[in-house]
Amino acid sequence: MKYIKLSTSFNFGEVVSVIIASVILPFLPETPIQLLVEGLLYDFGQLTLPFDNVDEEYLKKPKKFNINSLKNFMLFMGPVSSIFDILIFIALLFVFKLHDVATFQTVWFSYSIFSNLLGMHIIRTAKIPFIQSNAHKFVYISSILLAIIGLIIPFTWLGKIIGLVPIPFAYIPLIVFTSILYCFIAMIAKKVYIKKYGEWI
Repeated sequence: MKYIKLSTSFNFGEVVSVIIASVILPFLPETPIQLLVEGLLYDFGQLTLPFDNVDEEYLKKPKKFNINSLKNFMLFMGPVSSIFDILIFIALLFVFKLHDVATFQTVWFSYSIFSNLLGMHIIRTAKIPFIQSNAHKFVYISSILLAIIGLIIPFTWLGKIIGLVPIPFAYIPLIVFTSILYCFIAMIAKKVYIKKYGEWI
């Protein structure tokens, strides 16, 4: 359920972001091959979830697969990530005055990987991550490694092949700060969701 809810909410949010960006931008925010590579890297991070620790409260009674619960989660949390995608678009266009297509796509590529892997730790538990609930060491290791890889790929031959370019250092703090801000807002959204629906994962 962690994997399913993570995937549906983040993928739904990204679809919304791409649709909005395609309407307001004169170019694609990411090419299809970039989206595929990004999704592949993020999925590698999720492959460690079967090893993850499970909160004791979650094991007290059997769970049933509920399609309405999945739908509610996707429609609630997906747009939260979309809001921060749009903030990145606005920052790149109006603050950094960035109109170079390859650099724009590269920043969003790295941001999407970084924020999704960080956001995974918010969504994997109903508690406060890193404090009240810790992930398995495999989940931590894969998240850190893949987040670093997401920032490094634009500097490699693979990045060049899929149309990415080296990221100017000025954009790295934007990627990290916006990802952390997203996590704080996602924590608030989580509390609202739990209060409204009486469940999380």
